[in-house]
Amino acid sequence: MLPKIANVLGILLVAAAIIMFEVPYMRKKGLKKELWLFSILLLLGVGLSSAKALSGFIPTPLDWITAVYRPFSDFLTHIGLIK
Repeated sequence: MLPKIANVLGILLVAAAIIMFEVPYMRKKGLKKELWLFSILLLLGVGLSSAKALSGFIPTPLDWITAVYRPFSDFLTHIGLIK
């Protein structure tokens, strides 16, 4: 468990370093929209990376596609068009 927490702490330290370099420049230049987008993407990246470091389940887009088409596939299998 301790190595997983160390991985998350490493991710948070890298994110903090990125914030220390990027945010002052963006605020100085008045890039408000870019700062919002940067914050959202960084938060998303830190969240996904932390979940992956903690061995959490992260669904892929293929899982969503499979869930959407599963009833249609089952129907085609049921009527005998596919095996």
